[in-house]
Amino acid sequence: MPGEREGKLPLNTVTVRYGKLRGVQKIGYSVFRGVPYARPPVGALRWKKPEPPESWQGIREAKTFASRPIEEGSPPGSFYHKEFFADEDFLPPTSEDCLYLNIWTPAENTEAALPTAFWIHGGAFINGFASEMEFDGAAFARQGVILVTVGHRLGALGYLSHPWLSEEGGGASGNYGLYDLAAALDWVRENISSFGGDPEKITVFGQSAGAVSVQALVSSPLTRGKISGAIIQSGGGYRAGIGRSRPLRESEDVGLGFAEKCGAKSLEEWRRMDSAKILSLQMALFNDMMSRPPDKGGGLPFGPCIDGKLLEDDADLLLEKGAHHPISYMIGCCANDIGMSSHAAAGEKPPLYNAAVNFSLLNEKLDRDPAYVYYFTHRLLGDDAGAFHSAELWYIFGTLDRSWRPKIQGDYDFSERMVSYWCNFVKHKNPNGQTGKDAGANRFPYWETCTNKRPFVMELKA
Repeated sequence: MPGEREGKLPLNTVTVRYGKLRGVQKIGYSVFRGVPYARPPVGALRWKKPEPPESWQGIREAKTFASRPIEEGSPPGSFYHKEFFADEDFLPPTSEDCLYLNIWTPAENTEAALPTAFWIHGGAFINGFASEMEFDGAAFARQGVILVTVGHRLGALGYLSHPWLSEEGGGASGNYGLYDLAAALDWVRENISSFGGDPEKITVFGQSAGAVSVQALVSSPLTRGKISGAIIQSGGGYRAGIGRSRPLRESEDVGLGFAEKCGAKSLEEWRRMDSAKILSLQMALFNDMMSRPPDKGGGLPFGPCIDGKLLEDDADLLLEKGAHHPISYMIGCCANDIGMSSHAAAGEKPPLYNAAVNFSLLNEKLDRDPAYVYYFTHRLLGDDAGAFHSAELWYIFGTLDRSWRPKIQGDYDFSERMVSYWCNFVKHKNPNGQTGKDAGANRFPYWETCTNKRPFVMELKA
């Protein structure tokens, strides 16, 4: 009977606080694309904290991915363009109207109480988007996990600090992209039960700049009690030496110089300025600052800053104080991570490896649970890039068939292992699942925590 058949299908029409949504039903799951979690940050809302979305009447179709944030993207012919962005079917247009998320759920009803994995993409805070071709929730759904991917503001539009903005913002400015993520987290907590999720079981995870964002969120008083676990991939840890958050005044100095380059005479004029002009000048500043060493004013021009509200201090100092959330962590990096090839060639572990181990050992010293630490060393076929920065993404999301690279059966078996580890952590805060080391039910090598007595690091390779 039709009713019996519908009872076995995943949810595809749900009611959230702001109205009804209809997604796309697939075999074993449904996907809701382009779901607004905040008002479009345009016009007078440019460089302001996100505001709740407006409600709608009737059923809103959630079948199309939303626009990418304003970004230049990886240039054609570059390594990452070929790797992740060459297929135009996965390249939506860019727009300042970018505060949307995507939800993949296998739930058949709203009582399922499934855990949620909340994904934050990378891209040096200037590139990347929530529907990149390597991201997909089908593999997570098969493991009983809801996947949410989040779009947020980037570059100058997401992280500009300036005295004008600080005066308007009660003494602080910047971090608009992080405030977007915090707002998306609140939206998920408020509405995920409509998709069959448990609002108390949300694991945030991200890679590269997304990992820096994860570490910022789990170090913020604004998100305390809202996150049950975190996975930090190639962009965080303790004493990593990269991803430093600038003090507000230093970030404002960058903004003062940028205002001069833009020719902005007032905040109102700046808010009316075409985003294409802002992007062009932003990229010129980015290329200039990234060409200089940190002691000469180099580094990312736009990224998290210590605003005293969302971020109260430098990440390392917050860790030393134990100000980060007392939750479960998984953390690691790749053997040929960004800027780390020279270490691999010399047979040394990259700084991000040491930062991940340091993070776990410090947790234990603070009387917290040690972390699960990994080192991704699998060398992908097709070129000599090895275990490059972002290489793990194809395997974590189970999307190898979208990659241009040659694959063998071992790649698919390895991806199954990776998906299992990640989803088990989301479900149980343990990549091994609920089974013990000697229970005989573990399909994959047992992953221990990294402790001072035994600093275990799981090497991930096929």
